Amino acid sequence: MKKFILCADEFGCSQDSNRAVLNGYNNGFVKSASLLPNGESFSTAITEILPECQKLTVGVNLNLSYGKSLTSVRTLTNEQSSFCLSLSKLANMTDRSDVISDLEKEIRAQIEKCLGVTVISHINEVNNLHSIPEVFELVCKLAEEYKIPNIRVPVEELFIVPDIKHIVNINVIGNIPKTIKINSWAKKNKTVARSYGLNINDFMVGLTYKGVMDSKVLEYGLKIVSDTDNIIVEGVIHPRSYLRSLNDKYSKEFKLTQNKLLEDSIARMGYDIVNHNYK
Repeated sequence: MKKFILCADEFGCSQDSNRAVLNGYNNGFVKSASLLPNGESFSTAITEILPECQKLTVGVNLNLSYGKSLTSVRTLTNEQSSFCLSLSKLANMTDRSDVISDLEKEIRAQIEKCLGVTVISHINEVNNLHSIPEVFELVCKLAEEYKIPNIRVPVEELFIVPDIKHIVNINVIGNIPKTIKINSWAKKNKTVARSYGLNINDFMVGLTYKGVMDSKVLEYGLKIVSDTDNIIVEGVIHPRSYLRSLNDKYSKEFKLTQNKLLEDSIARMGYDIVNHNYK
């Protein structure tokens, strides 16, 4: 059976994000969310949203990309203790022992903050910085130690959405080289994850089209691998549900969660829509 997980990342980032998870769970097909340890609305995500979403699986959305660190990690932050790392920047730093030490210190703190308030089913990173092999192995080691059963392996089949607004989109064009680089690490990362006894996804949708995710992207991304049996595909979105009228990339991702025709199409492709407790 093919399995599909629609995961709402950056849960706890803002009240708009929290509202999107609540509405996506109650009125859509969001069954999993990744909690942002340094998010501004982390506390309300725990106290106001999770009690209303009893079967939602919750992960750690490691954040080494932006916002304040939870610990003093000077190799990873600027003078204001804010992260300023990109995939390429961090990849060029992982040969340094002080960087690896700081990564472990901060990742531990982020995991422990989330474990202190809820059960954790999975782990990933905001901008897929954990796909860097040295970082990925560290995260796997900590996932095993803290008994977190699932880790996201960023890997995506390249596909084209036959729509001009997607084909010539500057975000998509800029994301393609990054996707190719991340895919080049995926085989090794899958082997490492399995060596630690962790559950992994086979594919994901949300790398190349990050920033322009909508129902059409998700549907085409799932179609490209739908001929493969017994796979797990993770769709990654960053939804926001606004109280005011606002049509941006985040609101489009929220609307995706409410699309019953899309949900039916996913089922017709043979996918069982599940959360991270699919084992």
